[in-house]
Amino acid sequence: MIKPLGDKVVVEPLEGEETSPGGIILPDTAKQKPQEGIVIAVGPGKILDDGKRAEMAVKKGDKVIFAKYGGTEVTVGGKDYVILDQDSIFAIVA
Repeated sequence: MIKPLGDKVVVEPLEGEETSPGGIILPDTAKQKPQEGIVIAVGPGKILDDGKRAEMAVKKGDKVIFAKYGGTEVTVGGKDYVILDQDSIFAIVA
């Protein structure tokens, strides 16, 4: 279990496409880096100058679009995750 601190968010990236639009099977090296994922855990929020915590805009279970090369990739229990600042998340997919 990963418990993020501050305004950090743990995202499980969704797998990239394995075939091209023309039907060609892509090797791992040619796949696009995932930019969508599911939020697995959310930190408590950043502490503001007045000592209060900022509210987090995302919650566990949200499907999000995040910065292509943002965050830190980690593997825990055989699963890959990305730990991002909340600012590296661009949108929640409805």
